[in-house]
Amino acid sequence: MIQRTSPTRALCYAALAVLGLAGPVHGQAAVLPGQEAIEMEGVGIDQKLDQYIPRDLTFVDENGKTVAFSDYLGGDKPVILTLNYYRCPMLCSLTLNGMVDGLKGMEWSAGNEFDIVTVSIDPEEGPELAMGKKKSYVTEYGRESAANGWHFLTGEQDDIKRLADGVGFGYRYDEVSGEYAHTASIIFITPEGRISRYMNDVVFQPRDLRFALVESSEGRIGSPLDTLLLFNCFQWDPERNSYVADAWKIVRLSGVLTIVLVAGGLLVLGFRSRHSGQGPSGGLEAGGAM
Repeated sequence: MIQRTSPTRALCYAALAVLGLAGPVHGQAAVLPGQEAIEMEGVGIDQKLDQYIPRDLTFVDENGKTVAFSDYLGGDKPVILTLNYYRCPMLCSLTLNGMVDGLKGMEWSAGNEFDIVTVSIDPEEGPELAMGKKKSYVTEYGRESAANGWHFLTGEQDDIKRLADGVGFGYRYDEVSGEYAHTASIIFITPEGRISRYMNDVVFQPRDLRFALVESSEGRIGSPLDTLLLFNCFQWDPERNSYVADAWKIVRLSGVLTIVLVAGGLLVLGFRSRHSGQGPSGGLEAGGAM
């Protein structure tokens, strides 16, 4: 059976094409070789949506300057938060590389429409490692504004743990391998510090990143078209780790558009009738010659 596309659904996808965000509707989660063999007790993501992260946390940035995490909040930009460690042999690089690939597919840039904060979960790492990672990823990203909009932090164990617990990022240090077991995730934070969205993957579609930033910005960035698509055509599907077309939203939007079009048509007909020179009975206006 052929599945037909409704006019409104077609409108949604056409709008995506205009924004340059058309792509696969479904996200695909990454499966990492050997991950199943790692002891994962205490490791994972406990999503704490709509909760505020701790603000009274102190870290050190890539320049060796002591900063408060609250320094990156309270403005008008959403924040993408990643928890990694800079000597990670595999998963952190996959996550950050995937995020950069997705961000490069957007016209928005870190430092302009949003900021990125990357925090090391290893208290033994310091500013020198953070600066090396920053130079590498800012160069790969290729956006000048990222030099001031992507921050690489290190810190003490207590502050790292409080931040991780605050966002539900579970990790564990493996004394045998000397590495950290953790999951792949990027977290979207509102300008006020509220957790808005999690993306648990190493592949990020530009469309999904854009929608998540519009959502976490609370309407401060993005166009009316972004808002139309996000709230009337798509919804987040945690199983697919992607924004997908929502049939009920589209049907509802179709009904609203139908009402608007009918009302608009009646107004146009009424306007033309009043200016056509005909009276209410359909004849000429009073005073006209026969």
